[in-house]
Amino acid sequence: MAAKWVEALTGSLEQKKQYKQAMARIKALPEPYADAATALNRYFLYAGGLVDGDTIVTMIGDHADLWERAALDGTPVRAVVGDDPVEFAEAFVRAYSGKEWIDKERARLRSAIDAVPEDATDRDA
Repeated sequence: MAAKWVEALTGSLEQKKQYKQAMARIKALPEPYADAATALNRYFLYAGGLVDGDTIVTMIGDHADLWERAALDGTPVRAVVGDDPVEFAEAFVRAYSGKEWIDKERARLRSAIDAVPEDATDRDA
């Protein structure tokens, strides 16, 4: 019962475990793959806007898979990310479109506008 209470406050313990495992896989990569993957993960989490734990864990796990494969094949970092690493990172995150932090504010804005009276001329009179 305590585990459910803790998870209600902190999120899924299983997701945290999976996330840490994926991050350990990234740290274990040879250079320069570990540096590139670490930099991209930082960007994903700051700029990606994802808040759904399942989506984040899946994305980070797939990202670790990508870099493990690149390291195994000896694929150059630039061959993976292309000319613009920001474009690569944003396209990668879009492939994992889940719940984003801004979704709550979008819903709040829609509700606020829906609550505004249709005929604003009634107030001017």
